[in-house]
Amino acid sequence: MKQFSSKRSIQILAHLLKEYEIYDIVISPGSRNAPLAIHFSETDDFNCYSIIDERSAGFVGMGMAKSIKKPVAITCTSGSAAANYYPPITEAFYQNTPLLVLTADRPTDYVDIFDGQTIRQKDLYQQHSYGDFQLLEDSAENADDENFAIIKKAIEVCFEKKGPVHINIPLEEPLYEMVSELPHFPSVEKTIRENVYDLPPNLVAEWNTSKRILILVGTRDHSEELEMQLSQLVKNHSVVVLKEANSNLKHEKFFAHIDRYIFNFSEEEYKMYAPDLLITVGQNVVSKKVKQFLRKANPKSHWHIDEVWHPDTFFSLTEKVKTAPEKFFGKLLNFIALEPSPYFNLWDVLRDKRDLKHKEYCVSAGFSDFKFFEILSQKLPENISLHISNSSAIRYAQLFDFQKNNVYCNRGTSGIDGSTSTAMGFAMKDEKQTVLVTGDMSFFYDINGLWNNYIPPYTRIIVFNNGGGDIFKIIPGPSSTNALDEFILTKHHKNAEHVAKHFGFAYTKVDDEDTLLRVLDNFFKHDEKAKILEIDTSHIENAEVLKQYFEFLK
Repeated sequence: MKQFSSKRSIQILAHLLKEYEIYDIVISPGSRNAPLAIHFSETDDFNCYSIIDERSAGFVGMGMAKSIKKPVAITCTSGSAAANYYPPITEAFYQNTPLLVLTADRPTDYVDIFDGQTIRQKDLYQQHSYGDFQLLEDSAENADDENFAIIKKAIEVCFEKKGPVHINIPLEEPLYEMVSELPHFPSVEKTIRENVYDLPPNLVAEWNTSKRILILVGTRDHSEELEMQLSQLVKNHSVVVLKEANSNLKHEKFFAHIDRYIFNFSEEEYKMYAPDLLITVGQNVVSKKVKQFLRKANPKSHWHIDEVWHPDTFFSLTEKVKTAPEKFFGKLLNFIALEPSPYFNLWDVLRDKRDLKHKEYCVSAGFSDFKFFEILSQKLPENISLHISNSSAIRYAQLFDFQKNNVYCNRGTSGIDGSTSTAMGFAMKDEKQTVLVTGDMSFFYDINGLWNNYIPPYTRIIVFNNGGGDIFKIIPGPSSTNALDEFILTKHHKNAEHVAKHFGFAYTKVDDEDTLLRVLDNFFKHDEKAKILEIDTSHIENAEVLKQYFEFLK
């Protein structure tokens, strides 16, 4: 016989999650949230996943939500457990990934009286959530009706904003009182608002009078519709489209390797390549160089197209276009002229020159992080989901072609702390193979991302281990300090072998190019275990290889 929680607030919550078809629940252990764990795990409609570390659990939930493109619920007990959700919530906030955050809490009059596992949980994530809601305790007057309305509102905000929403749930004891039958709750009239957008005539006029139009696409999921729309814009060389690996756009006329082209612009070149109309799509861009370029360019007009975010990243924003890019360009294409532009040819000549130098350098480059990414771009199977960690990993990825796969990276806050957990959450809901490419610091930081019983056996992790945070040898500044090795780069001699064994992964290590080429094809083949491939480049001056690359491009 099934046993459900007797808590009415939890019964109402479960009913509404089913009404809105939110079925995936990531549960971290605890006593105060036991009514949620019991109720969800006993109800046939929900897929429950037990992840012990709340920080990891939040990133796992975010990865799942990115994979299925709908909200995932995460739930934890009270106190510091809820605080441990904060890193993934900030990431989900800036990525617009829908997380429904369900924190169990002590009764409100227990806060700040030194009761165990009790902190100020109400509005805990207020700075980085799209909604903060507090349920009434079951014993409160009109609790059922109030909680029904609160939960409904919270879920709809999560759908509308496509981001994290917090519901704090005070629960009185007893926590383990059960019932075998559930009451009947009414169906819900869904009132999720749809964005309606009308194209202003002044934007059409501005487009048609602009001679140098540049479209920059940042981090975003693949959209076949947007890809087709932008392809129409570049077909006659009318505009320049700059994109990154994690922009997930594929067209030979898009400019895919921004840093390769603009890394050493002179003051004269900044002006020569500057647009008069800049259109930005998507979220965070990886390239610091393109930020410097466009801030110096000071375009006459800058439109940013997004349903939620309208950041003035380049200090020139003139138009906040509050809609999906597909809707905007779908309307725009009906009215604009698409004439060939010398501006495209200017960029195209630069691209041909730098691409040729890139190929020449790749031929001569020895075994290193740089060479690994070149080989990976050639050997990676098609139709997989490629996750890349932050720091140097995502920067190397921008220099090579990964267009045959969708690329994901936590560029919301750009931290290394949850790359593994996010990829593993994605893999749990993905029918395709998930491959994570991560640096050693990110991998070791997020070891608990492997503490997960749901990782599919076809999941693959590649760790390139250069013995520390090599990014700090690449960027200007840290190398000039005495604190570099111990406190900034944090040099180490660890490897992933025992971690792999502990968590039940097959493990292979390589430290030269010939061995890497020999094992890579077999590594991606399906097997009974998930696999970790560690590439040891700690004996290589990787930062020097990359610096010489950019010198060679000049």
